[in-house]
Amino acid sequence: MLFRAPSQLLSRTLQTRTTQHSFSALCTRSIATTTALNMHPLTPSGPNKPLFAQQHAVPKLPVAPLQETATKYLRSLKPILSDAEYAHSEKVVREFIAPGGKGEELHKRLQERAATSSTSWLYDWWNDWSYMGYRDPVVINVSYFFVFKDELRKEWKAPVTRAAALITGALEFKRLVVEEELKPEMFKGGALSMDQYQWMFNACRIPQIPSDTTRVSDPRQNTHVVVIRKNQFFTFDTRHPDGRQLSTAEIERQIQAIYDQAGDKAAPSIGVLTSEHRDIWTKTREELVQSPKNRASLDIIERAAFVVCLDDSSPVTRDEASRACWHGDGRNRFFDKPLQFIVFENGKAGFLGEHSMMDGTPTSNMCDWICTGLDRNKINHGSPSATSKLPNPQQLAFELTPSLSSRIESAENHFDSLIARHDLRVQAFFDYGKDLIKKFKMSPDAYVQMAIQLAYYKMHGVSRPTYESAQTRKFAFGRTETCRSVSIESVDWVKAMEDPTVSPLKKAELGRKAVGSHVKYMNDAVENKGVDRLWLGLKLSLKPGEPVPAFFKDPAFEYSKHWFLSTSQISSEYYDGYGWGEVVPDGFGIAYMVKERSLHLNVASLNEMRADRMHFYLAEALRDMRAVFEAELAGQASAGAPKAKL
Repeated sequence: MLFRAPSQLLSRTLQTRTTQHSFSALCTRSIATTTALNMHPLTPSGPNKPLFAQQHAVPKLPVAPLQETATKYLRSLKPILSDAEYAHSEKVVREFIAPGGKGEELHKRLQERAATSSTSWLYDWWNDWSYMGYRDPVVINVSYFFVFKDELRKEWKAPVTRAAALITGALEFKRLVVEEELKPEMFKGGALSMDQYQWMFNACRIPQIPSDTTRVSDPRQNTHVVVIRKNQFFTFDTRHPDGRQLSTAEIERQIQAIYDQAGDKAAPSIGVLTSEHRDIWTKTREELVQSPKNRASLDIIERAAFVVCLDDSSPVTRDEASRACWHGDGRNRFFDKPLQFIVFENGKAGFLGEHSMMDGTPTSNMCDWICTGLDRNKINHGSPSATSKLPNPQQLAFELTPSLSSRIESAENHFDSLIARHDLRVQAFFDYGKDLIKKFKMSPDAYVQMAIQLAYYKMHGVSRPTYESAQTRKFAFGRTETCRSVSIESVDWVKAMEDPTVSPLKKAELGRKAVGSHVKYMNDAVENKGVDRLWLGLKLSLKPGEPVPAFFKDPAFEYSKHWFLSTSQISSEYYDGYGWGEVVPDGFGIAYMVKERSLHLNVASLNEMRADRMHFYLAEALRDMRAVFEAELAGQASAGAPKAKL
């Protein structure tokens, strides 16, 4: 599930923007931009239609019950507030949800919105308020990455061959999506909404003020990819002049030609401009496209199926590879593209995603499918020989004025400063994995969530608001709901774990209650019966100029969604890491993978938050938990064993 909690945006004063952009308005703006630049239209399926025909059975996103949500909300406040703070919040909540009160009025408005929406009551708001309207740089703040395991097949370890193989795999996945042959994802026997796949290929985020748009070009007409090497942009068509798709051998030849054309000297970086604050990038792009040559080159990039970044670095450790995929040097990228495959000089590879219109589950499904298919030789690579009748890759030309050169230099300085303030550590924990957690008869996801809670308590001596992403794709156009990981039970447990006077069996008992409480909240969240999305919907249902209820002004309302820990799980045996940045300056971004025999946790934060120490405490927490639950198992075995005869 994915991914980050967009709390920086949602925590701002929502009523400062009275214009609430509908998705149809966003599409209109996107289409208008498309027409102005002589681009292709949106995908044939369209943004407001399910991608696959069988998706008609996916139910609409429900509106959570008001009274039930209020009860759940108050329970989530109890462990993070003082008694006096809680008493105040309880009073404010009771007033808000009182019969005939403002809460009921706003809830009714939201239900009416849900009944008339062609997508979901949340869809338009979420895309705009949580992503497109977010103005800080997408790199670090929005983007996420996967690090692929090193290629085991000897012939694909060279960067040229690995890049070609990944492109072939991605093109086959694209074909399945475009032809609607991709098997729908399932969850507990039901199909998940597949609409996010519309924004995967041939898409690009377009900077605009006050809110960005997304451009989607016809995937059948735009069969080219863009490759970046030494900050230079190249493109080639993945279709042979005779109409067939290029074989892997032919793609490899094109990649080698790009290496040869790029040479050894880096060019001025156009891509680094996409790492800027969105308002700055908007103005820079307006200046950039004043040149017809620049406009044409940007057009090709934005219409491309995806981007491949051929980096000249050679990361070795997990920390190095993760940072290289997360941001690299900022130059050899185009951060507005939702799909960027990265191949390093030493053959390592990974992926960088732009998060706005897709969560991480669709792109992870794609990357895992590609890696699995390549490893198991299930992808058709075509003829092993390359034809000599291929046009050479085209280098995209850019004209730089002194002003644009100055903007590039400024963007590089801003990027370098941003990256220098951040730390990233990978806790690759090989003591045990899902295999042992299952023996403890616990949810692996909830178990790791409690390990994160314990690690934070070890480090800070307190439990603070924590976000875990819960996907709501069992509903049409569903994205995510928040699973609030801190509970009364989790706080009781972490305190007991750090208390040497509490017995291991008591710690295990409290641990099971904490895990059970988390599982219950997660089960509610995937049904869209959490807390945070309903409160957002009610707040956005206020009319311009309408008084803001005291409920939304309560300090606990903001504090309870100040995500000191922003967490999520995506797991693949073919990944060696994945992650994203923290969502608040005094917090951590912790992405984790639960593998069969290992656990991997990526810790990202500002330097002063000491990711190195969180990295240490996570391992300590996992070992402490193992000792407690193994002691419980040993006690159970002893109790059930026959007593020795005297």
